[in-house]
Amino acid sequence: MSAIVGYARVSSSGQSLEVQQSQLEQSGCTKIFAEKKSGTTTEGREELERALDYVREGDVFVVTRLDRLARSITDLRQIIDRLTAKRVDFRCLQQSGLDTTKAEGRLMLNILASFAEFETELRKERQREGIDKAKAAGVYKGRPKTISAEQVKALRDEGVGGTEIAKRLGIGRASVYRMLTGG
Repeated sequence: MSAIVGYARVSSSGQSLEVQQSQLEQSGCTKIFAEKKSGTTTEGREELERALDYVREGDVFVVTRLDRLARSITDLRQIIDRLTAKRVDFRCLQQSGLDTTKAEGRLMLNILASFAEFETELRKERQREGIDKAKAAGVYKGRPKTISAEQVKALRDEGVGGTEIAKRLGIGRASVYRMLTGG
């Protein structure tokens, strides 16, 4: 018996999955996988992986919008190819012209994926421009320090190596060495 399987995603813990989950339920999804993870990569998206493993031949995999599934053409293509190999159909609720069993649907999918990737790149560029402008104005100071150089130096004085200091404090090794050299 085939199933309609939904996948919902938001980028941050402050966002709600409720709207997507409701739309997926209304579209007939009997199983929904949901997570709060960035969509810029498929890395670390355990619920997406579980959903892709869960679907079987004849199932329909549903998302509310393409950008909930992937933000790059490469990632989207890999996901769709994986679904196709399992003979799972794909549906996108808010881009209803998507039917991956037809050439027009595959074309539309790639066009919409291109826009999603373009949007992500524009957002990154605007963020970089904002940071550069703030730095030039002397306003941007970077992320607030969570670990003091004194903590790092105290551990070093106890004979703890840089890698272990980084592990214990939950920071990168480069940060440890930067604090030790005063950089």
